[in-house]
Amino acid sequence: MADTVRLTSLYWPPYTGENLAEQGASVAVARAAFAAMGHQLEVEFYPWNRAVSLAKNNERYAGYFPAYYFRTNKLLFSDTMGSGMLGFVEQKDDPIKWRALTDLVPYKIGVVNGYRNTIEFDDMIQSGQLSAVSVLTDKQNVLKVADDRLDVAVIDENVLKFLKLHDENVSKVKDKVQMNKKPLVNKHLYIAFNRGEQGEKWLDIFNQGLTKIDVDKIMATYMSLHFETD
Repeated sequence: MADTVRLTSLYWPPYTGENLAEQGASVAVARAAFAAMGHQLEVEFYPWNRAVSLAKNNERYAGYFPAYYFRTNKLLFSDTMGSGMLGFVEQKDDPIKWRALTDLVPYKIGVVNGYRNTIEFDDMIQSGQLSAVSVLTDKQNVLKVADDRLDVAVIDENVLKFLKLHDENVSKVKDKVQMNKKPLVNKHLYIAFNRGEQGEKWLDIFNQGLTKIDVDKIMATYMSLHFETD
């Protein structure tokens, strides 16, 4: 019997977004995996911190996505449902060179409130070793870098590409910013299910569904079909 699973998400194009084609590449993957097991997916979109909070505290939802993995005893992470290259957006006229994270000490770095990056990077921000400014969206960070209010900002490479192509404000400054040549890390994406009977049920269903689909093909097809046309 077909059931409906409800998850929360955020506007994080091209991966997720209520008004994106198929609601985004990651939603397309998740929907295909659940459909392969005979179930339907409903996604509700909120600002990131609210999406996480609602998913954890409201029994209506089985979890949230797309999430980066982190150690916790409160959530169950699915098998990987794709990945994205995480790095830094910088000014084209003033690129930075770095090898180790300690090389970033002189710079003012933009981060998004609630986003997890890498353990070492986040720990260095938490301890005050790195100077970070927190905002609510990737878009705000890109505009701040373009306006020379930040030296660099953490961002997924595909998110920056999307914003430069499709966001009215970012497209105006697209020639001022670029991805730094050195990636921070290739981050895998997951669904974070709530720990408990329902979460375990949907985790098992989703992971089985992933084995029945070609995640990389769905992601690649989505990007080629929709990346420059929506």
